[in-house]
Amino acid sequence: MEALSPSTLAELRRPRPYPAVSVLAPTHRREPYNAQDRVRLRNALADAKKQLESDPAVTRERRIDVETQLDQALSEIDLTYTEDGVVIFAAPGEHQVWALGRSVPERVVLSDTFLTRNLVSAHVAERPFWVLAVSPDRVTLWNGGAGHVTEAHTGGFPLARGRENFDAERRMQIGDTPSTFRDEDTRHFLREADIAMGRLLRQDPRPLYITGEQAALSALDESGGVAREAVHVPHGGLAHGTPEAVWQAVQPVIAAEARKNIERVSRELEAARGRKAYAAGVDEVWQNASDGRIRLLAVEENYRVTVRDDADHLIPAESGDLDAREDIVDEIVERCLDTGAEVRFVPDGALGDAQGIAGVLRY
Repeated sequence: MEALSPSTLAELRRPRPYPAVSVLAPTHRREPYNAQDRVRLRNALADAKKQLESDPAVTRERRIDVETQLDQALSEIDLTYTEDGVVIFAAPGEHQVWALGRSVPERVVLSDTFLTRNLVSAHVAERPFWVLAVSPDRVTLWNGGAGHVTEAHTGGFPLARGRENFDAERRMQIGDTPSTFRDEDTRHFLREADIAMGRLLRQDPRPLYITGEQAALSALDESGGVAREAVHVPHGGLAHGTPEAVWQAVQPVIAAEARKNIERVSRELEAARGRKAYAAGVDEVWQNASDGRIRLLAVEENYRVTVRDDADHLIPAESGDLDAREDIVDEIVERCLDTGAEVRFVPDGALGDAQGIAGVLRY
């Protein structure tokens, strides 16, 4: 269950030997709704196997290989900790399981690539962020999103230095703990952390929050790197802390930043409406997204709609209808990201008369 970094997404999107199977199923976090999740998943995998068996393009050897991968994927799913959806990817010689914090339509797709749009949409809706917790002897990185953080072991983190590196005699002479961050060895250690974080942000850009004693944050600022652009959270001790302690420290700051972002999106949409660079509603937004015209996309968090494409417009449809597209919102999100747009999920009702989805146009 790794983070969906750009490199991970590129790896998922690369062509596979046919068949690359994508199995999507909605799941539930709570009883009694999650009682049928295991049955639902088994039925979805049974449907996938049926499609494999009836597809003349799939050799017996590959069918057995992919079926084995599907069974292994199912055995790895612990529904005790499920979220709102599960995606299983299986191809000859490989499989992956992703738990999503956003519901997905129930479907099975056989292709030469994995179906990633629901994964991408859920990832963006989680508003992923990084937290860097610094101390004189340890720097930890935390992967955040959807109301929690987990320690990340990537980009060289965590960084640590032995206690023997501290100049105990000098610290006694100065006589105060904050003086640690004026020590040149400590400053060098923090600069290394800043450089490592900069490399990671180039690979996987996200909002960055840095927590530590005020003296540590000031020392990082002086290094002139990514720390200057980060949001500072003065709170010591978290480099050796628990996920719950880190989350409790950063949650109020993240909530405040989220409110600022929602206000900014509202202002941009209103300004775009005034200069006729505004699109609203799924049909109008889809057409502009297809042309790569959207610069900023705003989507209400729980907005989902099923449509059919009649070649000129998207029209409402029922789930299960012939040619129905149940994940059109996720398609729009992925298309906008692919064309360099900024995508923001906002609370339900925040877009007023825009019917759940709106965009600022480039031209």
